Order: sequence, then structure tokens, then C-alpha cells
Amino acid sequence: MADCITCKNKNCLINKNSTDPRLADFLKNKHTIKCKKSQQFIMEGTPAHGLFFAYEGKVKVVKTGVNDREQIVRFAKDGEIIGHRGGFGSSKYYSISAQALEDSTLCYFSKEDLKNILLNIPKLTFDFMLFYADELSESETRVRKLAQMSVRERVIDTLLFMDRKFGSTDQLLNIRLSRKDYADYSGTTEEQVIRILSTLKKEGLLNAKGRKLGILDFETLQNEISKHTYSPNS
Repeated sequence: MADCITCKNKNCLINKNSTDPRLADFLKNKHTIKCKKSQQFIMEGTPAHGLFFAYEGKVKVVKTGVNDREQIVRFAKDGEIIGHRGGFGSSKYYSISAQALEDSTLCYFSKEDLKNILLNIPKLTFDFMLFYADELSESETRVRKLAQMSVRERVIDTLLFMDRKFGSTDQLLNIRLSRKDYADYSGTTEEQVIRILSTLKKEGLLNAKGRKLGILDFETLQNEISKHTYSPNS
């Protein structure tokens, strides 16, 4: 079972407040869930009973759009929250789906437990408030980018985001995504992504090994989208 006291994820909101004695009973009610690669653990439209935290692994969060087109709205890694738009608050149903991108371990807390603890621990409540504020800001920035960037710029922006989010090793991103995943996050088609990635490789800006991609020239790619007010956190 994933232990919040010894958890390595220091950015996790629960871990940051785990030394508060008022959390002891709350933490006893936590459930640990193991997910295999490609396993879906949240289904859009199903009753929302709680909130997930990624203890270890990588997750994609998906929302269904027009004509049942899937749009990846978020990625989560160790210590990050999943299902917060439905698993906590007034909504009775999850507005998104979530799927493990690799074998992952999740921590699950019920809505009732979260409600009780937030009413009793102001510091944790404040941390959640800051998290939601940051999420709103990031969502607004993403909407603007999708509206103003060309398809090529959106693909480049996605590649830079993946490096900031998950890092790279030996010039390859530390995440394995399909070309469809890149398309669903960039707001374009798989065919367009394949064509743009091929062009970036020919230009010497991108490295590829199977499904893994790697950035070879950060400065050139960042300069290409700089007119959209490139920010290292967006």
C-alpha cells in the first residue's frame, strides 16, 4: 500500500500536509489501486465518488467532443491529481475519462472524506484552492494556444510541453505516446502529426526511436512559437 507519510512525491497536496495529526484517520480510509498500461480507471459520465492521486506512473485525461472526437485535456504524473473536475465538488458525474499510459499506482480518496478533511484543515484547503487557480490559468492558456497557433506550432508546443512535464533521457522524452495521442492533445489529426514530425526530423530538430520522440534543438523550436508568449510553465 502506498504510504503518504513516506511518499516520495513531495509536491502531492496530501503528502505536503501528511504530518498534520488531524489527517491520521483520513489517511486510514485511503485506497491504493494498481492499474495496468492502457487500463481505464475513470469513465466519462459515470457517477463521481472520489478523487485520484498518481502515486507512481503516467496518466492521460480525455474528454469527448463533437462527433465523439477524443481530446486529451491533461496529463498527470507522480503526485498529481486526477478527476478533480468531477471527483470533488458539486458535480455528480465525471466529466472526463482517465487511462494509465504505463503500469501505475493510484491513491483514491472518497468525496465524503475529502469534504470532511478540507473543513478541518485550512492549510490543505488553501493548497487545493491554489491548485484549482493554477489549473484554471493553464486551461485558459491552452485554449488561447489552440485558437491562435498553426498546426505545426501546436505540435511543436506539445513536444516542448512533454519535455517540461516528463523530462528527457539520452535525447528521448521520458514518455511513450502514440501519434494519435499527440494529435488528440494538439487538437489536430494523426495524419497531420505524422507529416509534421517527419518534417521536423528532416530539419534536424527532432529525434525518434520507435514511438519515443526527442528534441534535438530546443532553442529553434522555442523561437518558432515565441510570438505566442512562450512560457516555461505553460
